[in-house]
Amino acid sequence: AREFHKGIDIATKFGQPIQAPADGVVAEVDYKSDLGRVIAIDHGYGVVTYYAHLSKALVRPGAAVRKGDRIGAVGNSGRSTGAHLHYTVTLNGVPVNPRKYLN
Repeated sequence: AREFHKGIDIATKFGQPIQAPADGVVAEVDYKSDLGRVIAIDHGYGVVTYYAHLSKALVRPGAAVRKGDRIGAVGNSGRSTGAHLHYTVTLNGVPVNPRKYLN
């Protein structure tokens, strides 16, 4: 079934490293039935980024991360049809266009 997509999917090879886009603190590392392995990073100022369908997480909740740190690896966990990164950005809890945050 189709549903509203609150982020973007970035297709790439299984196991590719995922890097933190900015400094922050790991707010969550979890496994959810639909999103699979998920990492959330709180960057302050109400900005939180989410990374889903990961094959593995390389960080733990509460860890400080710097821009460019490896935080995990691309996977196919959860409800997914192939290896990719699902990337979501929220501002004050509301999903926003993540393309504005990509370099």
